[in-house]
Amino acid sequence: MTTQSITSITDGQRKWYERFVEDAADKALAEAGLDKDGIQKLIENGDEFQARIIAGIKELSVSNQFADEEVQSSYAYPKGYKVKRITEQTNILRQLFPGIGNALEKIAEWPLPPYAEGWFAIPKWQTMAASYGEAVEKVLAMIESKRSFYNYRDDQLGAEYLRQHAKTAKMFQKLGDEQKDHDILVVPAQFGLRHKGRSVRRAREVFQANEFGLGAFAIGIMLLTHPEREVQWEQLHVDCAGDEFAPDADGYFSYAPVFHFVDGDVEFDAFWFDAAFASYGSASAFLSQ
Repeated sequence: MTTQSITSITDGQRKWYERFVEDAADKALAEAGLDKDGIQKLIENGDEFQARIIAGIKELSVSNQFADEEVQSSYAYPKGYKVKRITEQTNILRQLFPGIGNALEKIAEWPLPPYAEGWFAIPKWQTMAASYGEAVEKVLAMIESKRSFYNYRDDQLGAEYLRQHAKTAKMFQKLGDEQKDHDILVVPAQFGLRHKGRSVRRAREVFQANEFGLGAFAIGIMLLTHPEREVQWEQLHVDCAGDEFAPDADGYFSYAPVFHFVDGDVEFDAFWFDAAFASYGSASAFLSQ
């Protein structure tokens, strides 16, 4: 376990962990029926004993489900990309969407949660439209007004095709409650590098408890404030793990949206959520712990 992951554990989680370990040790001692010689042998093989405990903890704490949906990846962000200051982001959004409200910008002074790359300004989609799909349409239209853009799913953004993943909707609701009365949320996030080479389904499986996928609306907003993120084909592109997509509008949400750059265009599309590509990675956000 890295120092970063240890510091992210809460006091309550640590207490429960230590309690489980102590209870397991007492239970194992009682069930094994070890005598004086048996305990001594265990002590003499202390290194192996500890190694087996560590292996067991790793096996239970890290999901192996969909582990075959990962590929090696050397792709990275374009050289010109970096996270802008939160005030610069909110100013861009107010220029693009006149009338949009304020943000609790002082949150960006807080320490970032583990694995987050920076603070991003993301409006509540409800301030933009009556439905999630309509809000996505507005964001995609704004991208198209600013740069060369192609939407492969132009007529497939209704609720029968596109919806937020349940965990993402729940987490954004929590962020909205924490930043009450502010139209623009200040969100700690990463833009795909953390989950590069993983399918969307695998990324969701290994998300931290406080981590959730970002969808087409949030990522579209992030591309408006950070156009440098998608500028060439040979770079890491973005999976929208915070959304689910049903290509046949039949209730089978087996795809996830993507943003990528091809032949001079930023493009929006959707692919199978179990497909792993080296040049794609799921963007995600975090609740501060």
